[in-house]
Amino acid sequence: MSNSTALSVNLNKIALIRNSREGNYPNVVTHGEICLAAGADGLTVHPRPDQRHIRPHDVYDLAELLKDNHNAEFNIEGNPFAEKIGDFPGFIQLVLDTKPEQCTLVPDGNDQLTSDHGFDLKKSGKQLKPILAQLKDAGVRVSLFMDPDLEQIELAKKLGADRIELYTGPYAESFKHQDANFEKLFQRYFSAAEHAANIGIGLNAGHDLNLDNLTHFRKVPQLLEVSIGHALTVDAISMGLDKAVRAYKHLCVA
Repeated sequence: MSNSTALSVNLNKIALIRNSREGNYPNVVTHGEICLAAGADGLTVHPRPDQRHIRPHDVYDLAELLKDNHNAEFNIEGNPFAEKIGDFPGFIQLVLDTKPEQCTLVPDGNDQLTSDHGFDLKKSGKQLKPILAQLKDAGVRVSLFMDPDLEQIELAKKLGADRIELYTGPYAESFKHQDANFEKLFQRYFSAAEHAANIGIGLNAGHDLNLDNLTHFRKVPQLLEVSIGHALTVDAISMGLDKAVRAYKHLCVA
């Protein structure tokens, strides 16, 4: 069995740069094509209500790009309860219109700087259940953004999620400082991954993973996919986008 992990490149920061000026420069789709040509296994976008980066037209354009590319997946992530993306009527409608291979539901507030916690399914599970059913009926694989909490992962499985995406922000911060709690924290992620495998739910991960900490995180069992955007885009400034994608892809298959 292959030990490789799929690399999905998040294009949000490309769109953020574009939105700082009028026009379509840099072009999000063109940069998505570069990522795929360099070996990325898929593309991720996270449209937010304030449209600070990815906008609805980007989602449609990227869906068209990936429509006939059977070697790459489209992952749309976002707040399932967002009723507006700019003037567009809602996150879920955007997903249903474009039918990506995967939709990652994230508990973001409308004014949140970035995703910084997983779902508490004791509080939001009832609201999420019909949304999961709707997406799965449309043929979309559903992943839930989660903390490494065994009880919450169990609830995700019961709710019908196909996968979870572990929020790796705390791992990345602890790795950077190599603080005294690092090994204990990493064991939480390892145990969460083991539990996900044992109960039959797929495992993704994302947030602040980079060229320094990715290899160590891949020690967790059965890691199917990582979604990386911010760090990869920063590395692309000095390395070039093609080389940055190749560097991350190498770590995903090593």
